[in-house]
Amino acid sequence: MSGPTFTRDRDRAGFDLHAPRVSRRRFLAGVAGAATCSLALPAFAFAPSPGAPAHARDWQWLVGNWDVWHRRLKDRLAGSDEWEEFPGKSVFWQTMGGLGNVDDNIVDIPSGTYRGLSVRAFDPRTGTWAIWWLDGRNPTRIDPPVRGGFDHDNAVFTGRDTYKGRPIIMRFRWNDVHGARPWWEQAFSPDDGASWEVNWRNYFTRTSAKPTSLPKFANAPKDWDFLVGRWKVRHRRLRERLVGSDQWDEFGGTLVNWPVLGGRGNVGDNVMEFPAGTVRGVGLRAFDEASGEWSSWWLDGREPSTIAEPVRGRFADGIGTFVGDDTVGERKVKTRVLWSRITPTSARWEQASSADGGATWETNWVSDFTRVA
Repeated sequence: MSGPTFTRDRDRAGFDLHAPRVSRRRFLAGVAGAATCSLALPAFAFAPSPGAPAHARDWQWLVGNWDVWHRRLKDRLAGSDEWEEFPGKSVFWQTMGGLGNVDDNIVDIPSGTYRGLSVRAFDPRTGTWAIWWLDGRNPTRIDPPVRGGFDHDNAVFTGRDTYKGRPIIMRFRWNDVHGARPWWEQAFSPDDGASWEVNWRNYFTRTSAKPTSLPKFANAPKDWDFLVGRWKVRHRRLRERLVGSDQWDEFGGTLVNWPVLGGRGNVGDNVMEFPAGTVRGVGLRAFDEASGEWSSWWLDGREPSTIAEPVRGRFADGIGTFVGDDTVGERKVKTRVLWSRITPTSARWEQASSADGGATWETNWVSDFTRVA
């Protein structure tokens, strides 16, 4: 489901879950998280600042909590006219000073309730928003994005995908976004846009203007409970990786964390005061019950059209270790992220790179966290 209830019901509908994505540099991969019960965070933590770019307010109308009524075609691209209706809930936060946002969703489909999450980011180079969807039933992958933008009270986003092995174009429309009951619509085209089948509509009724996290699963993992809330961060970063450098930059930052996916995921909004200027980014994690591992993705505000490949891992003896593939220039490397020194009011994050398959590691970034709230 796009927006608060992005419509990628992929494992039931047959979407391609293995679409390739481009690997990106992951400087602060996954410095975000919190898996706790219902959490209310102050609105100012997510509101665009005065003088922010105009597109920072594109989605401000959606901030808060919503009841969602779904109407979905049972069998898509099959000439069906049989629909099913069911309820849901959504909560929406802004990130990256308004040029990004995240929403968390409960979808009560007849076959069983599931959780899902969408992430959005605005790319000033193309003038478009990208929207990604992570299905809580398939928590190791983020689906390819749809892209588009707003025209007054309406918005259109499109993207190419496959449905049951057939190439299609997906189209998402937001309608009456400043009205009392905004609504969203999904359509598929199997003929390159010559014709469209509308197959899902969502109708939104606001329940709160202040975002409050949705209920947590009783058996949700507690790995990231320590990081919920607001933090001041002190960063120390190696200027060049894997060249034998010993020159470091030190700078400050902030982090705001909150739970998603019923506590089986967590999201963080990051501000980093680099020497060359402020950098924003969003970290996203999701827990895979089958493997017992967390996947941690990073969306860099300087490259808002892509989400980096994740690092994956788990906690043991109070230390979280997460490893993944990365690139430094043209070199393929391994990246390792460690969480340690965890107390109720502090924590440390470290990133290291390896050019020899993990035989040796060079630490290139250390971040120390001090709780604010």
